Amino acid sequence: MTGTTASTALLLIGYQNDYLSEGGALHGVIEENVRESGMLGRTLSLIDAIQETEIPVINTPILFSSDYSELREPRGLMQTIKDVGAFQRGAWGGETIPQLLEYGDRITHMPGKTWFNSFQGTKLKEFLEEKSIKTLVVAGVVTSLCVDSTARAAADLGYETIILSDCTGSRTMAEQDFYCSSIFTLYANTTTTDELLKQLQLSVPA
Repeated sequence: MTGTTASTALLLIGYQNDYLSEGGALHGVIEENVRESGMLGRTLSLIDAIQETEIPVINTPILFSSDYSELREPRGLMQTIKDVGAFQRGAWGGETIPQLLEYGDRITHMPGKTWFNSFQGTKLKEFLEEKSIKTLVVAGVVTSLCVDSTARAAADLGYETIILSDCTGSRTMAEQDFYCSSIFTLYANTTTTDELLKQLQLSVPA
């Protein structure tokens, strides 16, 4: 890792009720043992650890209108999202999980995302440029879709891209392990929360 706390940002993807809260429309997409692996708890511990630093924390929710007019020819997961009515603006399922909202303005919420890539439809690139960010740390769900798509875009844009294996969640553990060991290593660095904090010379949460 070459970045410092002054040039590093943490990007959060998919931390919304429809994925991570009981009763969410796509809660079952994230396999039970993945949800219980501590991914959310590790994310919150990481935010706590960097809260007093200058590291920006950016939340990029995916949100649609009630008629899903943003999806012209949905396929795969996007078709499923439309079919089950997930991630609608103004609906409970589309809202950011309450655990993140408790951090108030320490987290920058950046709407506009209507596809897998968090750079598409948002001002994420402009925000990172304004903050002189060189290293982008990625956390969230789903590992094989939004995390992968966003991390690839970040790498293409020249950012040192770090994906946190213990702060990302997939549909199955096999899928999670495959992406962390065989896909992400092709274009990014994969590490754990503890290792990241050590590299940033910050205290590892107990």
